[in-house]
Amino acid sequence: MIRAIVTDIEGTTSSISFVKDVLFPYARKEMPSFVRKNEKQVVRLLDEVRIIEKNPELSIDEIIVTLQRWIDEDQKITPLKALQGLIWQEGYAVGDFKGHIYDDALEGLQRWHAAGIKLYVYSSGSVPAQKLLFGHTPKGDLTPLFSGYFDTATGPKLDAESYHKIISQIGAPASTILFLSDNPQEIFAAAKAGMKTILVDRDGKAPNSVKNFDEITLQEKAA
Repeated sequence: MIRAIVTDIEGTTSSISFVKDVLFPYARKEMPSFVRKNEKQVVRLLDEVRIIEKNPELSIDEIIVTLQRWIDEDQKITPLKALQGLIWQEGYAVGDFKGHIYDDALEGLQRWHAAGIKLYVYSSGSVPAQKLLFGHTPKGDLTPLFSGYFDTATGPKLDAESYHKIISQIGAPASTILFLSDNPQEIFAAAKAGMKTILVDRDGKAPNSVKNFDEITLQEKAA
């Protein structure tokens, strides 16, 4: 009996192209002006960049170049994700874009929520960024569907220990928690932690996967 579902975002509930072609370029373009304008407010995050780069003397300009390089490299680094989330917050607020969600994902989440299943998100994007995406969709604010959010502050998504932490915070047996992702390595890590798992491959090419949420029958597909 599935009591909770943890879902990835990119490629699972939402289009990869929305993240790659809309959110990332927007953050890259706005990063210089945002950091300079908010330097005092984000000083802790900037210091984290210096620590990660092992260079306490990095200037603001050098930090900006580093952050933009991390975006180009699709790095899953916590201070970058936090800064991206803050930039996207401004973009959502002024209506520069709306969060994307597949119709089948929305219908599945609504169906499971109505059935009393607790829903959670685990994404490499920061928790604030996750809430922004689901809070500003063409279908309205979807955040009431979710009971909690997890990001890289919990741990790397390819590390089974991260899923052990999520299981502990949800407070349900691992075998009653289902994890959905488009990444086979994440699926492997979650399964190693004892979770039920379903691989979502929207291209329909991966073996032992579903193409969309319509194909998920919890009793039959979770394994």
